[in-house]
Amino acid sequence: MTTADITGAPTTEINKAVARRFYEEVITQGKLEVLDEIIAEDGRDTAVPAGGTFGPAGFVEHITWLRGAVEGVTATVTDTVAEDDRVVVYWTIEGVQRGVVFGAPPSGRRFTGVSISTIRFRDGRIVEYAVLPDRLGILSQLTP
Repeated sequence: MTTADITGAPTTEINKAVARRFYEEVITQGKLEVLDEIIAEDGRDTAVPAGGTFGPAGFVEHITWLRGAVEGVTATVTDTVAEDDRVVVYWTIEGVQRGVVFGAPPSGRRFTGVSISTIRFRDGRIVEYAVLPDRLGILSQLTP
């Protein structure tokens, strides 16, 4: 689904659809070109360290790392809540650890984790993305 497919929908519904595209098309399918459509030029991924890159390029850095560290990564949106310019996304991540994740060395273990993200929008594009993963739950699956 593209943003154009839902033209005329309430802003909160458009924002929720864009958020779903981020998880389904970008994280799970690896379609980095979608970032140019859904991320504002000044968009900020708070997972990128201070002084990092803004806009779609900053998100490319994060997603490229994630897809390299987690083989077969799948991000599944389980719920969304939207109000005004914000969407809260509840989602799960699954895959096999092949790179360093939260400081844990590659283990080759399959894991499933839950996360909550807050996404702020402007004109149907992401301007701020913050994620709060269940690090303890994930690390307990990756380390002996």
